Amino acid sequence: MNYWLPLLSVLLGYAIALLIKPEKKQNLKLLLAFSGAFLLSLTVMHLLPEVYEAQHHLTGDEHSNRIGIFIMIGILFQIILEFFSKGAEHGHVHVHGDLQQMPWLLFISLCIHAFLEGFPVSQHRDLALGIAIHHLPIAIILTSFFASTKLKNWVICVFMLTFAVMTPLGTIISDYFPILTKYYTEITAIVIGILFHISSTIIFETSEGHKFNIAKVSMIILGIVLACFV
Repeated sequence: MNYWLPLLSVLLGYAIALLIKPEKKQNLKLLLAFSGAFLLSLTVMHLLPEVYEAQHHLTGDEHSNRIGIFIMIGILFQIILEFFSKGAEHGHVHVHGDLQQMPWLLFISLCIHAFLEGFPVSQHRDLALGIAIHHLPIAIILTSFFASTKLKNWVICVFMLTFAVMTPLGTIISDYFPILTKYYTEITAIVIGILFHISSTIIFETSEGHKFNIAKVSMIILGIVLACFV
């Protein structure tokens, strides 16, 4: 199931955008806020303690900054990816509406992001649910935007299908290439940095003027509470 959840969430978002064509952006923003809080909570409650515990088990050093360095590398790497993706990972698509060809920089950076997210899922299955919830509104927003451009339908389909398989592909490679197990802690720390940046950005950017409201705070609290039971 950990392979299928992220894949199916993107396909579901793709179908919703094409068939239902949601027009209320506020509902998508609330869903984004929930997904950001849920993903951040899973990262803080599960992934973060796990990598520090693994580091202590391997080195016996309780005060090493090694994990922190890799987390900061992940944050910096995500900032670099967003320079090319224009923030598509957290629901912001800044591409001209007269788009006629595949936006390759957006496509490649988004696929790299999704691919790396799949690595920790091989050892931490519950993260698949968090990534699936995170990808659902992103898929809806991306598909809705591309459908409003001059891109051909088959181009949009290829884009979304490739995006859908990248996270499961990352998980499969992590599962079946034992050499990566040796670097699991470092790779996971980098992914933690990526998730930190993505989820916190989602939380603070889903309201106009960065202002909080009752509905948004309620969705954030719901995301945190549900993550406690995963």
